[in-house]
Amino acid sequence: MKTGLFFGSFNPVHTGHMIIANFMATQTDLAQMWMVVSPQNPLKPKATLAKDHDRLHLVQLAIGDNPLLRASNIEFTLPKPSYTIDTLAFLKEKYPEKNFVLVMGGDNLATLRKWKNYEILLRDYEIYLYKRPNCELGEFAGHPNVRHFDAPLLDISATYIRQCIKEGKSVQYLVPDAVFEYLEGSNFYKNLLK
Repeated sequence: MKTGLFFGSFNPVHTGHMIIANFMATQTDLAQMWMVVSPQNPLKPKATLAKDHDRLHLVQLAIGDNPLLRASNIEFTLPKPSYTIDTLAFLKEKYPEKNFVLVMGGDNLATLRKWKNYEILLRDYEIYLYKRPNCELGEFAGHPNVRHFDAPLLDISATYIRQCIKEGKSVQYLVPDAVFEYLEGSNFYKNLLK
């Protein structure tokens, strides 16, 4: 069973993330998509990151009852910062029946050489790539384990959403309805960013 792994800070999860996850789960040969909430990406600063379990909860709200998508906290118990290759080794041991596939944007492929043990990632795992506009894919674009997909994309960023919340502006339709309702009823990002 092919299971896609879509890693991200999801800080917060937004409609663009959900479109990519749903596209990969319904329009490729993946049986399921796991949205893996990363406690800390070694290539990103931690300062603006909401608490791990809060971001996981928002992903769970976004997914709702969709059986093709799953929120994963698998990296919460692993050493920090999180390295994809270590997470994959752990998952392979825990779920030997699953065939894990990495789902990533073209911008990540372009910087893959900076990733820990990137050669093993490329050798041992398929990468399902969604293209980003105006993004060079880099030297690994033609690698036999890299498959390209034209997923519909929205030009939304979590940074923009956090800024809107901080300024008291509505983020309705930028995030899934359940996430919007939760954020509206809390001071979650308002307090985090002050």
